Amino acid sequence: MTRAATIALLSRSPAPESAALLAALPVPVVLLDGEDGFRHANPAAEQFFGLSSSQLMQMRLQDLVPADNPVFLLIDQARHSLITIADHELTLEGPRLHKPGITVQATPLPEERGAVLLVLQDASAARALDRRMNFRGAARSLTGMAAILAHEVKNPLSGIRGAAQLLEASVPEADRELAVLIRDEADRIRALIDRMEDFGEKPIERSGVNIHRVLEHVRRLAQKGFAPHIRFNELYDPSLPHVWGNRDQLVQVLLNLVKNAAEAITGLEHDSNGEITLTTAYQHGMRLAVPGSAARIHLPLVVSVRDNGPGIAEDMLAHLFEPFVTTKPAGSGLGLPLVAKIIGDHGGLIEVDSRPGRTEFRLHLPMLADGG
Repeated sequence: MTRAATIALLSRSPAPESAALLAALPVPVVLLDGEDGFRHANPAAEQFFGLSSSQLMQMRLQDLVPADNPVFLLIDQARHSLITIADHELTLEGPRLHKPGITVQATPLPEERGAVLLVLQDASAARALDRRMNFRGAARSLTGMAAILAHEVKNPLSGIRGAAQLLEASVPEADRELAVLIRDEADRIRALIDRMEDFGEKPIERSGVNIHRVLEHVRRLAQKGFAPHIRFNELYDPSLPHVWGNRDQLVQVLLNLVKNAAEAITGLEHDSNGEITLTTAYQHGMRLAVPGSAARIHLPLVVSVRDNGPGIAEDMLAHLFEPFVTTKPAGSGLGLPLVAKIIGDHGGLIEVDSRPGRTEFRLHLPMLADGG
């Protein structure tokens, strides 16, 4: 059934049938009266707003979103024109709500004066999928580049380093610093090439991985190493099934994300105010197509790393996973692209949301199938 047909049916159906149909829709749908009060909200809308249906029934939309938000202009236009109107990339934000990039469709119900049906669609997952495919393309280009560099550069680089070592032992003390500089730079270039070779298209060995043990291992490494003064919060779903993945690679991914979070928090006035929150959850409904086949991967396991640092600049977010893009003075810009590649190799998806005081990386991962 098309969405237009569904809305037409809703405008004619008795309340119980309408409620059942609304409940079956996977997208958030709310019915507003002429005063923008909530008259109905389906389960997807309850999850969207973070409130139960009974709580929403006691509220108006203005209680959640400021009255000057463009969504109210959209609703008024739908009421007066008596046609369906949609707008894209709206931000619904208030004291208890932050939903950027929302597509809102407002449909008036002619048989109920002033009533408007709102369909709310979060396009962030689709955008993240588009970015993930771009990241995979960037990773493949790095693979080819690494192969060329390994073949064409490593051998002469070894000769340059060997010559620098000979010079270091034979030149006067005043010139020895230059020989050391040549040697150190040769080592740095070789290390960079070695890191790029990590992007090679190698099959990964997978098994059932207890993601909570991985997170506990990463937390211990962080607290004993680079994040001794940062407070860690752990919000885990204890019933979570095992991830279908590679344990060592997942450690590498989460250690990278936690290290980035810790470095962001270092910019706070006092490190003791810094918090990193590690979360696991089970989420229904996330599926991705497998390239080259009709199969689809179910990604119900969500692992997130959240910090209360200053946030990521808006102009950096779209390029965050691109190779050699970094905000760190001494960074190589390969850490997050490698994270994206590893998650992509697992058939998963990575998302990031950031604003001042809150940056969250979310990993959507496949679970170990029964009997797998």
